Amino acid sequence: MMTAIRSIRTRADLHGRVAIVLGLARSGAAAARFLSDAGAVVTVYDRRERDALADAVRSLGERPIELALGVPEEVARGLIEAADLLVTSPSISPHFPTTEPWLREALSAAEERGVELVSEVELFLRLTRARILAVTGTKGKTTTTALLGSILAAAKIPHAVGGNIGEPLVERSEELDASTWAVLELSELQLPTISRGAEIAVYTNILADHLDRHGSLEAYRAVKARLAQLTLERRGAVVLNADDAGCLDLGARLAGELHWYGLAPGEAREACETDGQLVLAGAPLMAVAEVPLPGAHMRRDVLAAALAARLGGADADAIAAGIRSFRGVPHRLETIADRDGVRWINDSQATIPVAAIAALEASAPSPIVLIAGGQGKGLDYPAFADAAAQFCRAVILIGETAAELERLIGERVAVQRAASMEQAVALAAAAARPGDVVLLSPAATSFDMFTDYAARGDAFREAVARLVTTSPGGSP
Repeated sequence: MMTAIRSIRTRADLHGRVAIVLGLARSGAAAARFLSDAGAVVTVYDRRERDALADAVRSLGERPIELALGVPEEVARGLIEAADLLVTSPSISPHFPTTEPWLREALSAAEERGVELVSEVELFLRLTRARILAVTGTKGKTTTTALLGSILAAAKIPHAVGGNIGEPLVERSEELDASTWAVLELSELQLPTISRGAEIAVYTNILADHLDRHGSLEAYRAVKARLAQLTLERRGAVVLNADDAGCLDLGARLAGELHWYGLAPGEAREACETDGQLVLAGAPLMAVAEVPLPGAHMRRDVLAAALAARLGGADADAIAAGIRSFRGVPHRLETIADRDGVRWINDSQATIPVAAIAALEASAPSPIVLIAGGQGKGLDYPAFADAAAQFCRAVILIGETAAELERLIGERVAVQRAASMEQAVALAAAAARPGDVVLLSPAATSFDMFTDYAARGDAFREAVARLVTTSPGGSP
């Protein structure tokens, strides 16, 4: 008879466990260090070779961690079969069709044996005493999470920012106590494996995304709903966007403490805009003109953070101060240079059409030279093509979606294709005129040409920097 495998509830439960960490990215390395320090017998598997993971390997130090990097499939299968704890990268799941078939099969077999599959974030949630302020949504998560960190800092409220941004927090799970807020950005990759909700859960929006992984909008929305459901089970508060159809649908199915925000005032909206002011709990907070972030979609993120921070104990003065001092996050409508009267904006994090449309609207009324395209996710592009035709002087297309976008845009605006980011930037510079904005807002993922959206944005930044340094009129 198979011996029951005890569930992980305390750090002591990790001692002597045979743990396999799947994926040696930032969160995987942190999990491996934590598990080893807790007395687990740890092996790390990654399909990449050691040379490609040199920095991550160095971060493990001298700990007795076995490395299975770039090993054959049969070796990895054997490691998984011998494990009694599996810590997976968020993108690895037996339930995601984007995970390799053999790995899905091996993980499913492990689950049938009673082996726990957890993520670094789930380990932290199980072990910490910190209060959790979790942020999820299709777009705007990173901005809202980082802004919450800025507001809590202004309020001098103890906090740590982690999840998808900041540092992996599992190594601080015992250090952070009940007086501290752990502000976590959580994606749809992490939500299926979490076992507890938050004290405060914030939703920015629930749009169509990752349909390649979840199969349908309904399945994606069900994954997103998990955080709210678990939060209300522990009598927490859920903050929702009244301007978003996905949030309205979710809110209609929830019973518990709900708080709403939106641009226009409304009876149930605790954060909104009125007469050029941000209004919080019925009182003016600050002038809309003082908000340092561009676009209506980012002002919604500001309202979400303000409302959540108030629920977390921040007063109005600290909330306003935290907003005023915030300068945004990399790769999200980030101005990186002004060259010959042309402003260059990096919005590489816009990986879906709706986000890119919002970036076009935020950059108007300046004429726009758009760089777009990448790897599609089964999403519809006609509305994005219409917006490009409406707002753009010219469009430069890259990546796998270039042909589809060129067909949809048609002859409504000048379109060129580029084989690299360097070429795209050169074509954009030739097309732009003084007073224009050159906007990288791809409306697609980056994986056809880059490792992630950050690498794509960095490539854009570097190509623009080379233009600026060779131009007498350029300035970073």
